[in-house]
Amino acid sequence: MMRYSIRGPHKGPALLATAVALATVATCSNGSPSGSGTSAASGTTSGTSASAVPTSAPPSPTPTPTRTYPLSTAPRTIPAVRDHEAARGPGWKPAAPAGVVVAANSAGLADEGRLLAGELGIPYRGTVAAGPGDVELALGGTGARESYTLTVRDNRVRITGPDEAGVFYGTRTLKQSVKGTGAMPEGVVTDAPAKPQRGLNVDIARKYFTAGWIEDRLREMADLKLNQFGLHFSDDQGFRIASDSHPEIVSAQHLSKAEVRRILALAQSLHITVVPEIDSPGHLGAVLRAHPDLQLRNVQGVPRQGAIDISKPASAQIVDDLLREYSALFPGGWFHVGADEYQALTVRSPSTSYPQLATAARQRYGPQAGVQDLAEGWLNDRAAVVRAAGKTAKAWNDGFFRGGVVTADQRIEVEYWTGKEIGARPPAEYLAEGRRVVNLNDEYLYYVLGEPNQFTYPTGRRIYEQWTPLVLRGTTPVAARYDPQILGARFAVWCDLSAAQTQAQVANGIRMPLTALAQKVWDARTPTLTWNQFSALATQVR
Repeated sequence: MMRYSIRGPHKGPALLATAVALATVATCSNGSPSGSGTSAASGTTSGTSASAVPTSAPPSPTPTPTRTYPLSTAPRTIPAVRDHEAARGPGWKPAAPAGVVVAANSAGLADEGRLLAGELGIPYRGTVAAGPGDVELALGGTGARESYTLTVRDNRVRITGPDEAGVFYGTRTLKQSVKGTGAMPEGVVTDAPAKPQRGLNVDIARKYFTAGWIEDRLREMADLKLNQFGLHFSDDQGFRIASDSHPEIVSAQHLSKAEVRRILALAQSLHITVVPEIDSPGHLGAVLRAHPDLQLRNVQGVPRQGAIDISKPASAQIVDDLLREYSALFPGGWFHVGADEYQALTVRSPSTSYPQLATAARQRYGPQAGVQDLAEGWLNDRAAVVRAAGKTAKAWNDGFFRGGVVTADQRIEVEYWTGKEIGARPPAEYLAEGRRVVNLNDEYLYYVLGEPNQFTYPTGRRIYEQWTPLVLRGTTPVAARYDPQILGARFAVWCDLSAAQTQAQVANGIRMPLTALAQKVWDARTPTLTWNQFSALATQVR
């Protein structure tokens, strides 16, 4: 989060035809059938050559030689599959009479089936028994959430998973493999993500992005098995979604609620959760332009940009109105309440500069309380509002303070982005407190338009070669024991200098960084491909 101060086949004599064929087909490879001269156990040839074939009559053609194949290799996809059990066989290609079918008791996979059929150019046949060449989708099994098993055998594909998302990710593997090579190799893929939260964050408050652009990003994310889209739609520069409770704050360029519902429907079909964000108590400039009486002012009466006066009950009321309104609009399980860079806490003596905040803190939390405690209480109150609507609250790491009277609610997820704020706390502090953290490291994962304040556009190569979810701040990873508390990561687009790039340029600029992130949050192991190999693969399969 970038902010103010930091931010054809061989022919021969007829008499020899059969024998020559038996001897020569053993040289076939790359999934082509080989003859009886190939060892089914090892895939190596027996050494028989055409010159050794006798000129006497060929042996009886019965029994017919067994068709064998070389051992398959794992499908080439992004992210790479976690495990592939090789097998001998021709693999699978989308050719007649192939179709997509849904198994009994799996009717919920109809949308996934229709989508895959369209992508592969084969018919969708609904809930019927699988036939020759078919792809069958089925719910079942006891694996982890979002896991799947993809089996290619006897010219059929079967994708199973304990939930619809897992089966969907199996269809993404099939789609990519077919797009890259024309086929899906024989064998069994067993796959699951390393992290439960994997995604993209986009600031549409500073720069308006069309609904169509957002929908394109969702489709791109889905093929990379990313599942979370953060939508930062309120900031000083704009408020970009229509509001029924406070229409006076909405910017001229904004998404209608009909457009948002269309985005949400697409996201749901792609198993992506959209996480809305209304940042407060800072970054509320668009709201405060319509309500200047709520703007924070210091003891000299000087206003602070984007900051709302949290000592006033009306400030909480308007923000809570908006949180409730958009909690009803967005069906997902999270709501981001911001909490970063409250300007009252960036001065030498907050209590001296903002005596009204200091007074309110003491009145509510006791004589030892200060402005920090009032801000922490504000965070807890906003988290309680979205929790009452069935959401888990998220907040930026610089809204969690040490040493105060008030402590941030343990249920709030920490979205770690920076260590540059005043009183910066290292990531290990949050983790040692038992907090759950999502990685948005501004060193690797921040795409800030115009590259202000020493930000540079991140590269996919740097993410791929250097970053892991353990690298929460700077370039140094936290201890591996904290890995279970790190829920995942999102790549973030911030539009500080909004005119620096067009929508198309942003989409192109984030393409490979987002691709690299997808690999690193799906599989925690060191990638086997070099960056150049990975980049070339991305061109083939995406």
